[in-house]
Amino acid sequence: MTVESLTAEQVMSRVLVAIKPDESPLMAWELMRRADVHHLPVVDGRHVLGILTREQVAASWSGGPQEQSGRQVRTLLGRERRPVVRPDTPLARVAGTMLDAGCDAVPVVDGGGLVGLVTACDVLAAVAGRVRPAEGAGEMVTGMFHLEPVLPPTPSPGGT
Repeated sequence: MTVESLTAEQVMSRVLVAIKPDESPLMAWELMRRADVHHLPVVDGRHVLGILTREQVAASWSGGPQEQSGRQVRTLLGRERRPVVRPDTPLARVAGTMLDAGCDAVPVVDGGGLVGLVTACDVLAAVAGRVRPAEGAGEMVTGMFHLEPVLPPTPSPGGT
């Protein structure tokens, strides 16, 4: 298998951690930290609204955990349309799409919605000949989980 013959489906990350648009930047940061990922698809069901990056969360950070837990990640997504690719998109076109959009991750969508994510690391792994063979649809798992942040108690008025 040559790099020229690879498609998005053959190189994409199939196990995804995603976040809902009404979740907080604090939750997004914690999901990224715990899952050791740099990109979170923001999804409504399986419909992709955008990709949230660690850089976007860090750049928008102000105040402490309380302030961050009161905001929504939907406010961090840019207004511009982010590109998406289909599973059968050739890898060269995926890389060109990423370059043209100035992004380092692109969602892979099929008729039913989000099916994977191609990152710059996935493209580099493919160029280096380190593509993991896909094992068919049974391998597809969209791993969405939910964490509830534990915030410090708010002091009651009067001091105790």
